[in-house]
Amino acid sequence: MNSIEQINSENGMASQWGLLREISPSFGARLVQDRYRLHFLSDRAGFIGEWTDHQKAKLEAVFPEIVKELEGGLLSGELDPRCQKVIRIEQGGFICEADTLGSFGYVYINISSQY
Repeated sequence: MNSIEQINSENGMASQWGLLREISPSFGARLVQDRYRLHFLSDRAGFIGEWTDHQKAKLEAVFPEIVKELEGGLLSGELDPRCQKVIRIEQGGFICEADTLGSFGYVYINISSQY
């Protein structure tokens, strides 16, 4: 997995990946689905708004747990590659909203601070 810290470091510009939300700051990504596993690609992710180094470090630490919960959602059927349905996960002070958007192969996420 590529480091979240490396995303957008070249030009400071945020790519609009993930679920579109009017929340700032937030982190959006499009994860690649391989059956019940999810793969993070740093070129399909971006920060929106201003994030402190502390916030980025906290997200970096909790991100693997968020992905595990999303994979559990795929396994249980709560997150369905054929149907559009937003699920919400709260983990380590962050809120993650995720949806496949019926895309057969991608999970779109938006993560924001809970506080």
